[in-house]
Amino acid sequence: MASEKVLEQKKATVAALTERLQNSIAGVVVKYEGITVEDDTKLRKELREAGVKYTVVKNTLLARAADNAGLGDMKGVLEGTTALATCDEDYVAAARILCKFADKHKSFEVKSGYMDDAVIGMDKIESLAKLPSREVLLANVLGAFQAPIASFARAVQAIVDKQNEGTEAAAEETAE
Repeated sequence: MASEKVLEQKKATVAALTERLQNSIAGVVVKYEGITVEDDTKLRKELREAGVKYTVVKNTLLARAADNAGLGDMKGVLEGTTALATCDEDYVAAARILCKFADKHKSFEVKSGYMDDAVIGMDKIESLAKLPSREVLLANVLGAFQAPIASFARAVQAIVDKQNEGTEAAAEETAE
């Protein structure tokens, strides 16, 4: 009876992981061993603030969920300690935060990742990690849109200033 209950719990966990993988746009799988509780707490806080869901998972359950979600290529890295970071809205948040953390903590390792329902290699994960945040990218785009308008406004202001100088000079000549 107890094994049936455990089996049902595992099936529910696999179903939840499968849904999580399918509903997220990007995710990263890491080996988390060798970090302190304090470092782990800081990492989790930073991930949570960025909208990334981060949990420790059993390799066998994640392997089944990955198969169900069409990410079976990820199974090759599922050994040792494993944590899964997924994000529903930002492609780069998980990769950026976890790669930065891995650079500072040698025993912490990024193992694999996926984006848009396809497993991606470490080169792509590292490229994503180097991209600026969504807010910075939006600010850059906004700046690019504003630059021509600002230039136009400065040109108009220069013309107005020049006309005002001419009007002031004419007024001075008339006054004399």
